[in-house]
Amino acid sequence: MISRGAAAATPGQAWPETRTAWYAVAVFTLALTFNQIDANSVSLLVTPIKRDLHLSEFQVSLLQGFALVPFYLFVGIPLSRFVDWTSRKHMLAAAIGFWSLATAGCGVAQGFWQLFLARFLIGAGESVNGPATYSMLADYFPPARLPRAIGVLQLGFIGGNALSFMGGGVALGFLATLPDYAVPVIGTIHNWQLLFLFAGLPGLIVALLLLTLVEPPRRDRGAPPIRNALREWGEVFGFLGGKWQVFVPMFVGLGLSSISLFGTNQWLFTFFIRTYHWTPQQIGPALGTVQFFASLLGVLIGLAINHRFHAQGRDDTNLRVLILAQLIRVPVAIATPLMPDPWLAVLLNGVVNMSAMIGAPSQNAALQLVTPGRMRGRVTALYLFMFTVVGSGIGPTFVATITQYVLGADDLLRYSLAISAAILGPSAVTVLWLGVRPYGREIARLREIEIERSLP
Repeated sequence: MISRGAAAATPGQAWPETRTAWYAVAVFTLALTFNQIDANSVSLLVTPIKRDLHLSEFQVSLLQGFALVPFYLFVGIPLSRFVDWTSRKHMLAAAIGFWSLATAGCGVAQGFWQLFLARFLIGAGESVNGPATYSMLADYFPPARLPRAIGVLQLGFIGGNALSFMGGGVALGFLATLPDYAVPVIGTIHNWQLLFLFAGLPGLIVALLLLTLVEPPRRDRGAPPIRNALREWGEVFGFLGGKWQVFVPMFVGLGLSSISLFGTNQWLFTFFIRTYHWTPQQIGPALGTVQFFASLLGVLIGLAINHRFHAQGRDDTNLRVLILAQLIRVPVAIATPLMPDPWLAVLLNGVVNMSAMIGAPSQNAALQLVTPGRMRGRVTALYLFMFTVVGSGIGPTFVATITQYVLGADDLLRYSLAISAAILGPSAVTVLWLGVRPYGREIARLREIEIERSLP
C-alpha cells in the first residue's frame, strides 16, 4: 500500500529546518549523480556494442535514447499523478532501486532486443526521479532560495557526467585486459558489459538513503488534488491551456535545446574516437575533468546572474538567464566538433557545458514558481517529457540519421553534430524569447496574490 505522504502546510507554517532541507538536497544530488552515470553508460560503449552485438549506427542511437521513451510515455507520466498526493520519498527510493537493477541488467544482455528491454526499464526510474525531486524541493525552500537549491542539485548532473567520462574511460582501459566470460544459461558476457554492473548496483545504496528523508509539508494555493485520474489530467491540461503563452515557449524551447544537448552528449565519446583517434583512456579523463570544472563554474555564474537580475526587480529573471545561457552555448556548440585539434574541442566542449549549467538552475526554478503545488508533479513530468523523451529519444537518433542517411559515412560524425546544433540551437532561443513577457507577467500576478493573502 502506498503511503499518503505529507499533509498540506497550514497558512503561515514555517518552512522546514535549513539542515533538513539541505540534507535532502545532498541525497537528491547523489541520486542524480548515479542517474547520469547510468544514462551515459551506452555512450561510452558505442564501439564495442556495435562490434560485439553487430548493431548499426541507427540501432545504437535507439539504445542511447529512444529505448527510454516508451516506459516514460506510457507509465511514467500516468505514474506522476501519485507524486502529487502520495509519499514522494518512497516513490523515489523504489524508482532508483528499480533503474539501478535495470542498468545492471544491461550487463547480461545478449543482443539488441535484450539491451533495449533493459534500457526501457531504466526509463521507469527516470520518469519518477525528476517530478518527485523537484516537487519536494519546492516544498523545502521558499521561492527566493529555490534557484540556489536547484543549483546545488545540478552538482549531481555535473558529477555524474564527469564521473561517467573519467571513471568510464579508465574502467574501459582496465576491462579491455580481461577476457570474455561464458556464463551458463545466460551466454557470453563481454568484458565491457561489466561497466553496466559497476554503474548500476551502487544506486541501491542511494535508494536506502532516500528513506531517511523527512517528507516536507505540501504548500499550495487553492483546492487539494483531485483523486480521479481523468479529472486530474483534465485539471492539468486546462491549467496549461489557460496559461499557454507562459508554458508553451518553456516546453518547446526545452525540447529543442534538449535534442541538441542529448545528441551531442551521447555521441561525444565516439566523436573523439572517430575524429581524433583518441583512446578511451585519453578521452575520459580529459573530457570529465574539463566538464566538471566548467560546469561547476557555469552553475556559480548562473546563480550570480540570477541574483543580480532578481535584485533589479525583474519578474522575468529565470527566462532571461536561460536565454543568455543559450546565446553563449549555440555558436560554441556548432564550432566544437569542427576544431582541427582535439584539445581545442575539449576546451570548447567545456564552454558548452558551462553555458548549459548557467541556465539549468533558472530553467528548473522557472517552472516550479508558476505551477500550483497540487499539480506540480504532473506538470513537471510533462516538462521533463520534453527533456527526457523528446531530448534523449530524438537527439541521438537525429544525429545518427544525419550521419548514416544524409552524410553516409561514420567518419563524418563531426559534421552531423555541427549541423544538429546549427538547426536546433537558434530555434530554441527564438521560441524561449517569445515566453519572456508572459512569464514575467505571471510571476508579477502571483506575487500580488501572495501579498494580498499576507494582509490582515
